[in-house]
This record gives sequence, structure tokens and C-alpha cells, in this order.
Amino acid sequence: MISKKRAIIYSIIIVITTALITSQVVGYKYRDLNKVAGLKELIDKDFYKDVNNKELVTGALKGMFESLKDPYSQYYTKQEFDRLKEQTSGTYVGIGVVISPVEDDDLITIVSPIEGSPAEKSGIKPGDKILKVNGKDVNSKDMDKAMSMIKGKAGTDVELTLKRGNETLNIPVKRKEIVMKTVESKVMDNDIGYIKISSFDEHTYDEFKKALGNLDKKGIKGLVLDLRDNPGGLLNICEDIADEILPQGDTIVSVKDNSNNAKYLKSDDKKQLNIPIAVLINGGSASASEILTGAIVDNNKGIAIGTTTFGKGLVQTVRGLNDGTGYKLTTAQYYTPNGDYINKKGIKPKIEEKDESKQLDVAIDWLNKQINK
Repeated sequence: MISKKRAIIYSIIIVITTALITSQVVGYKYRDLNKVAGLKELIDKDFYKDVNNKELVTGALKGMFESLKDPYSQYYTKQEFDRLKEQTSGTYVGIGVVISPVEDDDLITIVSPIEGSPAEKSGIKPGDKILKVNGKDVNSKDMDKAMSMIKGKAGTDVELTLKRGNETLNIPVKRKEIVMKTVESKVMDNDIGYIKISSFDEHTYDEFKKALGNLDKKGIKGLVLDLRDNPGGLLNICEDIADEILPQGDTIVSVKDNSNNAKYLKSDDKKQLNIPIAVLINGGSASASEILTGAIVDNNKGIAIGTTTFGKGLVQTVRGLNDGTGYKLTTAQYYTPNGDYINKKGIKPKIEEKDESKQLDVAIDWLNKQINK
């Protein structure tokens, strides 16, 4: 005689088997997107709670991008996409820190604090890992959520729990409106010009062109181009700046798509900078900073000094959709003019100087030698 418990188990098995057979009979063989649509219908019909269809679709779309296992590709809700656009506009409310996922772990990595920002003044450093925001755990899989937690009203505080080497630090930071001034310049001793670019946003080229013009009027004989802790930004802005430095026809960067088709971006400006250039780099120099460094170094317009760069040799396409949402997708790999693929490797400096307090002096010494030849 079959026990009551075993009878129940047999009944469940029969129900499941019948359901599987029925699903095949009525055509529940969904492939690719049809399968997604079919499963959504089943969830709507059979899930034991009311379903938020918007959240369900958003989760599916985010999951599709996450399955690429690429830390730079992501689907954005309208709110998230608005924040992404804000990052390149030059003005926002926050603590002034650039963050990025890395493939080594699932922690959010600080690429660099923005110069003069609350983050920098609070002692946050490149390479710090964010463990918590206001006591809540965060990770790189949900970076936009972490960013929204870090941002807030101007004048309010946010506490970051950071991992720095073997240390765990709790650092309070006061939020404020961050007005991005991306270019600084000055003339140093012996007619050596200095330009620091902190990021490549919509206004950076205009700022750079103005700064370079002012230095040129003062008769500079050499240039220090400081790209340390510059996390990158817009490729077209980087290309415009390279145009001001390289002679017409020089390759700035080559880009290869998923069919291995190569596109070469070349300088098309008849102007060029005919003075020696020393480019300062470090581990916080990434993406567009590395493209500009490679363009200058590989075309023999100058040398790099400092430490090896971050190593991001991937190009992202950012597109908005009709409903205000959008996505960022890695669509290509880039190579320096000499054909070097620097992803996860970075660009090594011609002259290595690990002490950042000495890097500018090393650059000036090198420039003086070039000027006095």
C-alpha cells in the first residue's frame, strides 16, 4: 500500500510531466526573444504575487547586458541614463570622484578624485575600493545604485567605507555642486608651459585650445602635458586635442570592430605643436588619456614620464532610446598608432618615476635638455 506522502510526490511528478508534454503540444517552444516573451507571459499568469511589469522588463534588459561579462557595458533606466549624460556635461552635485568597475574583483574602484573636490580634500585616493555607502554594501554589479547613493543634496554628508590595501577606512564627505574645470595651465621657469587635463568632457577642447593659445603667445619652448589621474571621457574631444598637437596625416588611434574592420583616426589639422612634449601619466590615466598619450609618444612628438597607465583599450558606444532609457556597449577595441593593444596592460612610460612628487621635476629636466640641444 502506497503511503500518503509518496502518493503526493507521485501526483506532483505526474502534474509536472503533464505540464511539460502539454507545453510542447501547444507550442511553448520559445527560442531567443520568443522564449523571453513566453516566460514573461507565464510569470504574469502564474506568479503568486502581482508582477511589476516595468521592473520585470528592466531586470531582463539589465541581465542581458550583464551576461556579456563586460564591466563597461550596461543598460540604463531613464534616471540612470540622465545621470550618465550629466557626467559629460561638466556640472553635477556629488563628491567629485570618478569610479569604475574592474575585472579583478566585484568592488567599485576609484579611478581618481577630481582635483579640488570634496573627495580629494577628504583624503580619498586612486585605487581605493568602495565597500559601503552610508553603511550599506555596494558592488560593481550595481554601480549606478551606488552612484545614486553617493550623490544627494548639496551640503549633506555621505560616508564611504573604503578598502585601501589591508586597511578599511570610514571617510565622511560633504556633497557640493561640482563644476568641472577640466584644463589648467601656467608658464614655469625657462619658458616651459604646463597644461593639466583632468577629464575629456564637452568643454575640454575649447578650454585646451584657449590655454594652448595663451601659452603660445608667451613663447613657451616646451610643454608638460599632465594626464595623471585623468579617467578619460569623450573620444571626439580627445581627437580634437590631438589635432592641435600632431601634424596632418598622423594617426591618432585605430579602432577595430567585432568584424576586425579597422578605422584609423588621423590628424586633419594643418597646425602642429613644434616643441618637445613631456606627458605625465600614472595608474589613474585611462581611456582617452591613454589614446592621447599613445598618439603623442608613437608619433615621436614627446615622451611619457611617470608610471604605467590604467589599461583600458576598449571603446564604448552610448545611445539613448525613445523612452529616455539608454545603454552603453563596448563596440570596439583601440590600438595606439604603433599597433599596441593596451587593454589590461597600460602604457609604460619612457622614464619611470614612482614618486609623484618628483615626476614634474623629471619632466622639466628632460624638456630643458631637449631645448638646449
